[in-house]
Amino acid sequence: MSEIKEIKSARTDDLYYTVNHPSGLKIYLYPKKSSSTFAIFGTKYGSIDNCFRRSDETEPQTVPNGIAHYLEHKLFESADGDAFARYAKTGACANAYTSFDMTCYLFSCTSHFYDSLEILLDFVQSPYFTDKTVKKEQGIIGQEIRMYDDDPQWRVMFDLLGNLYHTHPVKIDIAGTTESIAKITPELLYKCYNTFYNLNNMALCIAGNFDTDRVLSICDKMLKPSKPVSVERIFAQEPESVVRIRSEEKLPVALPIFELGFKEPVSGGRASSKELAETDILLKALASPASPLYRNLLDDGLINEASFGQQYFEGPGFASVIFSGESRDPDAVAERINQEIVKLRRDGISREAFGRAKNMIYGSSIAALNSVSNIANSIVSFAFAGRELFSYIDAVAEADVDSVMARLKTQFRPETSAISIVRPEG
Repeated sequence: MSEIKEIKSARTDDLYYTVNHPSGLKIYLYPKKSSSTFAIFGTKYGSIDNCFRRSDETEPQTVPNGIAHYLEHKLFESADGDAFARYAKTGACANAYTSFDMTCYLFSCTSHFYDSLEILLDFVQSPYFTDKTVKKEQGIIGQEIRMYDDDPQWRVMFDLLGNLYHTHPVKIDIAGTTESIAKITPELLYKCYNTFYNLNNMALCIAGNFDTDRVLSICDKMLKPSKPVSVERIFAQEPESVVRIRSEEKLPVALPIFELGFKEPVSGGRASSKELAETDILLKALASPASPLYRNLLDDGLINEASFGQQYFEGPGFASVIFSGESRDPDAVAERINQEIVKLRRDGISREAFGRAKNMIYGSSIAALNSVSNIANSIVSFAFAGRELFSYIDAVAEADVDSVMARLKTQFRPETSAISIVRPEG
């Protein structure tokens, strides 16, 4: 019997249901009037999970880099054909992605939702790996790796991560290398699948127009119960220092592009909803289009509106604040950002800047509740991080200047910052 709980936001009056299914799967159902329905079926398994120990085994297992992404590609194949061909018959738009810490399979549709849901639950639970199909995929993914090697945005990001992190696998390309994927075998794929695609390690979220009882009936029919096996993710000790403070290379770009990162020490688990909200407010107050820093950089021709941005990049065992964009003088941008951080620490955030940043984040969070894809993706990513969607919105609404300034003490440390730059060839 499924255990169902209602989660309701007192601020927006929105609600969704969490379901503890007997199979071990956590299901999130967000009914909403919409022209489309969106479903995402994900596992807490990403590119950084290259060393792990199952709770029913004593020895850790190390696997080739890129295997999570490889597994994502292979799951769409079966002995009976391709999952995309099955979706073509229902008219659903399907996709999948692998990130540093999770892998997700998804579709959206305006009709035939329940047929598409059955396809999703079927192929993700039906691995099919042979020597022949695995060998074939090595060539396909090898081409993808080489394509990203030539992508300046991809290169500047991983150059920065290589500058910041000594041992953490977040610095390794999500797809791995041509050398690492050559070591992947059907046996290793089944090992990783049976470890991380255990339903106790997964989540299903549906947002849009659907009947809850009918969805649960399909889940009862399709879900295959999993043993309650847990996974310990093993990472080498990551020093607080950075590897190097700077890297540069040349690629075919019109203007130099850069990423400036501030590494943070990580102890314990992921950032809480409160900490995440405080960092988001800090970033908006510091460098949003309404900030003095942004306006000065723009007026001086050091950044452009299309490319400049900032993000809090965090996950299991890693956390950094990152600024990025195009600039004719990346070092001048980095210097201005550091000067503004010093000023922020010295003078604090003005009430006006704090209120503006807080309202921007709160407004965008509420607006995102109009998109079923944003809802479903956010709920799953928050769930895997130990957070909850409405709790984050509450944390933004309840944040105060003092708590945000206290958060600043642990972030934007110049002694653990680094920059990567890609300049035009020639």
